[in-house]
Amino acid sequence: MDKITNPDVSEKFDSYPCHIRKKLMLLRQLVFDTASEIEGLDDLKETLKWGEPSYVTKMGSTIRMDWKKSNPEQYAMYFHCKTKLVDTFKELYGGKMKFEGNRAIIFNENEKIPEEELRHCILLSLTYHSRKHLWMLGV
Repeated sequence: MDKITNPDVSEKFDSYPCHIRKKLMLLRQLVFDTASEIEGLDDLKETLKWGEPSYVTKMGSTIRMDWKKSNPEQYAMYFHCKTKLVDTFKELYGGKMKFEGNRAIIFNENEKIPEEELRHCILLSLTYHSRKHLWMLGV
């Protein structure tokens, strides 16, 4: 597992309930693992945006993740709402994942994450700027 080097991000992960922290750390690792497989992507930055762990690269669109006390049985991965990302994810994986509007993939704490499909969504987000002009992001 990649070590968290940003103290603000580390503090945020420490603030989550233990069982949710493990789920979010899995999402985090999927982001790093996917990024490591993308040729030319060497600038992935982990930071906080809007108080949420966020993953930013020049070639892609920011990915955020969080858990909210208002929906304690759920956690989410967020994408820029003014992109075609979530619409594309819905088209591809509507039967395998739950979505919130045009901004998030929602996970239930008791459900298994569809890792292969989620890794594809992460890849599309991290490479968004080279795909955004293509129908369904070049899928």
